[in-house]
Parts: sequence; C-alpha cells; structure tokens
Amino acid sequence: MISRRTFVTNTAVTATGLAIGASARSYAQIMGSNDRVHFAINGLNGRGYAHLSALKNNAKNSRVTHVADVDSNILAKFTAEATKELGYAPTPMGDFRKILEMKDIDAITIATPDHWHAPMAILGLQAGKHVYVEKPSSHNPREGEWLIAARDKHKKLVQVGDQQRSAPHTIDMVEKIQSGKLIGRAYYAKAWYANTRKSIGHGKPAPVPANLNWDLWQGPAPRRAYTDNVAPYNWHWFRIYGTGEALNNGTHEVDVARWILGLDWPNKVTATGGRYAYKDDWQFPDTMVTNFEYPDAMISWDGYSCSGDGLYKRSRGVAVHGETGTVVIDRDGYDVFDQKDKIVDSFRVKGNSSSSNDLMSRDSMTDVHFENFINGIQKGEKLHSPIEIANVSVTILQLSNISWEVGRQLTLDTTNGHIKGDPEAMKSWGREYEKGWAPTTA
Repeated sequence: MISRRTFVTNTAVTATGLAIGASARSYAQIMGSNDRVHFAINGLNGRGYAHLSALKNNAKNSRVTHVADVDSNILAKFTAEATKELGYAPTPMGDFRKILEMKDIDAITIATPDHWHAPMAILGLQAGKHVYVEKPSSHNPREGEWLIAARDKHKKLVQVGDQQRSAPHTIDMVEKIQSGKLIGRAYYAKAWYANTRKSIGHGKPAPVPANLNWDLWQGPAPRRAYTDNVAPYNWHWFRIYGTGEALNNGTHEVDVARWILGLDWPNKVTATGGRYAYKDDWQFPDTMVTNFEYPDAMISWDGYSCSGDGLYKRSRGVAVHGETGTVVIDRDGYDVFDQKDKIVDSFRVKGNSSSSNDLMSRDSMTDVHFENFINGIQKGEKLHSPIEIANVSVTILQLSNISWEVGRQLTLDTTNGHIKGDPEAMKSWGREYEKGWAPTTA
C-alpha cells in the first residue's frame, strides 16, 4: 500500500498554505463547450450508482474513465454495471490515490463513508481536480473549514450533493415564498425524516474479508479492529466513521429549509433525543429533535430513524410556515395550505425524482445537479450547492450532534458558526486522525 506521505511527495501536490479568498466561480477553469469532462467515481456501493446514472444522462458532456472502491467485490460488480450502462468499460481501481496522479481526469466524485469525504476532496483539489462530494461534505466542522480553504487555494469547483437545490419545482417554490406573495413572510420551517431501520446488534471481532482493504477503508480514522457490523453500511452509526441520521438525511431537509428562509448561521442550537428503539452499538440518536434559533425565525428538524412515522403523510420533507399559509415541500412536489389548512395549490413531479424509489439510488434531481456541476466546469455556470453554502447546513447539523453529546444548548458566533463560551463543546469541532493520514493543510 502506498503511504499517504509517499503519495503526496510523488505527486507533488502538497499545499504550502491555505487562504480563504474569493468565490469558486471566479476560479473555474473554463473548458471548451465541446470537451467532455473526464470523471472518476469513488465509493461504489450506494450513491455511486446515482453518480453513474447522472453521468450517463449527461454523456454529451462527460465521460466516466475510472471507478474506485476498496472492496474488490463491489468494484467488480459496479464496473460490470457501468460497462452495461455506459456502453464502454471504465478502468477499475482499488486505490483512489492512483487516480489522482492521472492528468487526464478532470473531476472526481465521492460517495464513500463520511470520514473520507473531506480528506478525499482536499486530496482531489490538491491534485488539480474538480470535486463532487456527497453530503455531509465533512465529518466534523473543522474539515468543512479546511475544504473551503483548499477550494479557494487550488481554484477548482466543489459541488455538494444537496441535489434538491437543483430540483426545478423546489427552485420555483423558493422564489415564490421569498417573494412574500404566496404565504406572506415565512418565519418557521419544520423539517423531518423517518425510516424503519433495524438494530445493528453488537459487533463481534471477525477476520477482515479478503476482498476488503480495511486499512484504506479506515483511511484518516484512528485504527480499529474489524467487527462484523460496520461495513458496508452501518458505519453511519459509529462516531469514528459516520455522523448519524442528522447528517445522513437531516442535512437535505435542513438545507432546503435554510435556503427557503434565506438564513445563514443560527444564534443557538439545541438538540435532544436518544437511542430509544434498540440497545446495541448504535452511537447516535435514533430519535432526535433539534431547534436552530435565529433572531426572527426558527428551523427545527425531527429525526425518526426507527419509527417510520413521518409528517403530512411523507417520510421526509419541510413545512414552511408564513403569515398567511404553509407550504409543505419534498422531493416529489408540494402542497400549499391556507390558514384554515385547506389545500389551495399542489404539484407532483413526474417520473423518478427521489432516490428512495430506485434500487440503484438513481433520481432525476441528481441528474440535473450533475448537469449544473458540469456546466460550472465548462461554462462557468453558478453552482447550485457550492461548498461555502452547503457547509453551513452540514456544520449546523454537526453542531446538533455536539449539542446532544454535551447535553445543552450551544450559542454560536454567527460570523463562522464557532461555539461561544463552551470550551468543552468546542473540543468536538475537530477530530483525531490516524498518524500520517490527517488532511494536509500546510
């Protein structure tokens, strides 16, 4: 295995310093409109299929040249599927770092476990690649700051996978609400997510499967012995790798709520909840309520990982309350209610807008989100979810987890989201890394 230090030295992409500067759009290296953007997809067991589908549906302006995963079985399965879908065979790679050495790759996409998102994105930027990274774009708030700084330094684009930001019906509704003509002044948004997840049990030590590069899978995370209930999905519920339901799904709806209300950093964050449904290795709440307080508005998020009972007959969504009515919006459409709870307008998206409706995680929102990213690279089009915007939504959900962990309300510096007057809570702004694997920022 190539050590990270050796890799960075050999490819000469170490940074000499990070400085926060102007927006990424001004940094875009515009390609010719007829040039295809060459992509490498990293992390192939879930959202990687949505990336594949989106790039297939944007084939006029893109080409998938490489795919990478640390599990050889997953890599082989995905490569076969990609070959069938694309009509040509992308090159499979077991170590994404080798991809970064290739000058003909213009952009990387990241659908790995959360603890790899920011470190891999930073490596990609240092190697001169544009980056599409799934939410959450970082494992902790400090990584979000590092990623923005790296984007500014290396003058490449970073689009975050908040794909509803590219959904035409949502863009249209945001404009209508913000005009003040639909429901008056909007001041409160209630967001939620519900699922029926089962217990992950108690992990038992087990031999590392021969098909899995466990060392590279762990990457920047401090080393742990392999147990049988972590990979390929349950890592979400372990703090060392994942970020819980708040970041796994809450990020999407809270981002939409913040977008609609035109809000940035809240003054206060308060989270309550617990692991109530089961007693197992799960380290985050399965039931959680968070309030984000602003001077004249509020956002709340409810997470029901194991109950399956959502609101407004929807498993996920946002209810935006205004002076004269309420709008309930999700990935599939919206309903507008007057003050007497009468529906006065409705809209439903035709086709498959939600990845939950597709076994391969494909959806039309991701298709147009990638189109926006490609247009950003080729034409300088403004990104719908650039890292500096998405990072606020990601960070306040990470602060939700921190509030829950310390058991109290957090007061924030509204210029940067930092926690004020609580050194203990601020210790969770970053994390420990495996020696030699920390993101390089100097």
